[in-house]
Parts: sequence; structure tokens; C-alpha cells
Amino acid sequence: MKSEHKLFKGKTLAILSGGGDTPAINSSIESIRNRASLLGFKVYGIRKGWKGLLGEGDIVDLTHQPYDGWYGGTALRSSRTNPFPSKKNPESRVPQILQNLKRYKIDVLVTIGGDDTNGAAKRLYETEGIPVIGFPKTIDNDLRTRTMHNYNGNNIEAVLCPGFPSAAKAIAEFTGNLKTTAESHSRIMVLEVMGRDAGWLTGSALFGGANLALIPEFEITKERKEFFFETVKEAYLRSPKKMLIIPVSEGVRWYDDKSDKVDVVYASSELDEYGHPRFGGISGIIATEISQKLGIDARSQITGYYARSGRCSEYDRRLTTTLADKVVDLLLREEYGQMPVMDKIVSHHELEEFNTSKVDMGSIGNKPLSTDYYDVNKFEFTDAYIDFLTSILGKPQFTDFEYDFPVVIPKG
Repeated sequence: MKSEHKLFKGKTLAILSGGGDTPAINSSIESIRNRASLLGFKVYGIRKGWKGLLGEGDIVDLTHQPYDGWYGGTALRSSRTNPFPSKKNPESRVPQILQNLKRYKIDVLVTIGGDDTNGAAKRLYETEGIPVIGFPKTIDNDLRTRTMHNYNGNNIEAVLCPGFPSAAKAIAEFTGNLKTTAESHSRIMVLEVMGRDAGWLTGSALFGGANLALIPEFEITKERKEFFFETVKEAYLRSPKKMLIIPVSEGVRWYDDKSDKVDVVYASSELDEYGHPRFGGISGIIATEISQKLGIDARSQITGYYARSGRCSEYDRRLTTTLADKVVDLLLREEYGQMPVMDKIVSHHELEEFNTSKVDMGSIGNKPLSTDYYDVNKFEFTDAYIDFLTSILGKPQFTDFEYDFPVVIPKG
């Protein structure tokens, strides 16, 4: 018998985004909204992450509204609000969240976020029975999505999260532009890239012409620091144009001569509600020490929020729609507490639902860069990483000034 109604008619699904923004969140929201609407859900947007479920609530109706998924960031806005007690906020907000879910008659919650946002959602599912589905989001690309990358017949555990492809494209372009000023002054540029615990995004600077790199996975001890400076000097002298671009992750652990300790550099000692301090400034310290110890002109450049900003890339756009297709499967099966992921690293045209899978939201955790992708003895990303990123960005397209000029020698 033909059904008169859509399967989930009379039900309400709500979407929230928490944590740092990315260029792909609006695309994620639009893709999830479109598919949930087709299933019959009324779709709400919760503004400012978990904060939008506190007090009287801050809820908007997305059901029959235009939505620009190409526009970067999140139109629902975001916050780093933690529903559960923390050092910064000892009060539990769970009762307020439960009250507003009931008040607005929300049946299913989709949380777009990283380990913090989705970890909190999973905890609410386990302790309060709230039907939740997580959706991955991070420019750092450090969630454990269990996405496999086949390289030369070997499977490497990689990561693929919405937001990373757009951010990687931005860092590659940023580096390519910076390259011209480094060449003009025969200078070493130390490029600071977001990445608290992992160097996935830092590696994308290679596609803009970067050379050596430092990542959080391998701390720079006193001995390794000396070796790094020797490597930098040799690479600079070998460089035809006497220039280098060295990308470094903001979370690099660096040896400090005065304190005799290895630690990160903090931009602020203040912690957010998930206990994270704000990093920043490592590039300036490294550039200064290169100038002082090697006598080579070196400057720092912080990319900061540039990687988070701007338009959603085509790869990210298709990635979000593919993972939203998997959300439909999870909704139909009522498999809550799960997050859609890609099974394997594929090119743009292979981003299809049959290449997706799911992981438990409570076990996503953080995934550092695989040792297959970085040569710790050379301070360089490997060919395996280049192959990984080529699947996402295509081949590197930075340009070079190809000409060389004959040196004039005075006669007589």
C-alpha cells in the first residue's frame, strides 16, 4: 500500500555546530538539512553550539529556508560551551539542555564538531538517552575516522574530516604567495600553521613550495634542535635562490635555552571550557633563533585564522554531501551515537556513499600524523603524505620564476 506520509513526518531534527569554525560547516548544515527534510523531519538550527540549548534556548527553523552551503563558517554560529562541569564552569548544564530539548520537541540531535563537541553529545546519549548523530569537523584533521589510505599496496591509517580540504587548499595558496617575498629577500620564512596536536595541516604548505617542517608529534629536544639548525643551514645553502619556507605547527614542542625545558608556546594562559589553552608565537621564536645562531635573515609569518576562513572548496562540498548521505542511513536504521566517516582516501569523483562507514562517537579521539607521512630525521614530509594530499588537492600548482640571468663581469 502506498504511504501517504514521509517516514519521519511529525518529527524534529536539530543541528548544532560547536568549537572552531571551518569553511565547510555551512555546507554540512545545508546537506544534513536537505536530506532530513526529504525524510519528513522538521529541521531546526541551534545557535552558538551547546550554548543555544541553555536558558530560554536560541533556536531557528531551517526547514523551508534558503541556505548558502558554499559560504564558509557557520551561519548557526559557534561556541566552546561544555554541557558538563569543568574547571572553568563547575555547574552542569545538562538539566537546561534536557529541558529545552523537551520544550522545543526535538527528537534527534546532529552535532557538527570535533572530539569535544561530539564527545559531549555521545555522553548525553549514554547518560540521558538523547538520540544523537555526530558529524566530523576540524581543519586540524586529527579525529580518528579510521580512513585508510592505500599507498604502494600498503594501507596507512589516515584521517579525512570536512574543513581540512578547504584549509589545506588555503595554506597551500598562502605559502605559494609568501614564496615570492622570501625569494625577493633571500630569506627564510617560518610559517606558523594551526595544529595543536597534529601536523596534518602543516604538511599542506608543501603544495605551496615549502621545504622543511616541524610538527607536534615529534618534540624538538636540545639535541634535535642543534640538528635542525644544521639541516636548515645546509638546505638554505643548497637552495638556488637562497630561500626557504619552513612551516611549523602552532603546537610544536620546542627546547628553550633559558629554562632548559621543552614546551609549547602559549598565546594565552586562559583555558576554554574543555581545558584547552591558546597556542601561538612559536614561529617568531624559531625565526629569531635561526637569525641569531645561523646569521641568516629569517622572519615569521602566522597564518592564524586564515585557514579557517573563506569559501568551501569543491572537495569539501562533495565530502559533506557524501557524509550527509550516510547520515540518512543512520537515521533510517536509528543507529544513534555514531558518526559518518569515509572508509578510504579517494579522489573528488569517488566521494560516494558506498565509500563511507561509521564510527562510535565515543571513540573518535585524536589521531596524530602517521609516521609513514613524516621523516623525523630529515624534518620532511614523505612521498606517502604527498600522495595522500594529492588525492584531495590534486598536484601542487605553485609557480616558479624560471629565468636565470648571466652574471656581468667587467672587462679590463
